[in-house]
Amino acid sequence: MHTGYKSAESWVRCHMSQGAIPYRHSLIIPKSHFPSLDATPPSVVAAMFSKVPFISNAIMKATGCSSFNLLVNNGAAAGQVIYHTHIHIIPRKAYDCLWASESLLRRRVNLDDEKVSQLAARIRKQLLPSDMSQESKNGNFCSSKS
Repeated sequence: MHTGYKSAESWVRCHMSQGAIPYRHSLIIPKSHFPSLDATPPSVVAAMFSKVPFISNAIMKATGCSSFNLLVNNGAAAGQVIYHTHIHIIPRKAYDCLWASESLLRRRVNLDDEKVSQLAARIRKQLLPSDMSQESKNGNFCSSKS
């Protein structure tokens, strides 16, 4: 793994991965150890994601790719095998069909409005009241209809 960038505020490193993904994707990794994204303090998550535009621009220019995916595998069921929080920046080219689930004709999943409303209500119920009230004050809380 090659270190390509270290932030001055000592929160983030960017490494070139030697994985199987083409164009050598990069990882943004906090210097302190946190086993998963949900165990990572919000200030560290913010520092990590604040570097995405800067690092992804450099990656896109260097690889000649026109797009990229951001990926965080959080937990075993999501494919996490390295238990240290990190963000993948994966350069993409048109029609590279990197993911097995991709097809050139993507199908939209139509969900019943009632099921969407029920799911939104269950999610709201799981949010801490203090978090929800703060987000509502800031106008950042999403409604079930968009």
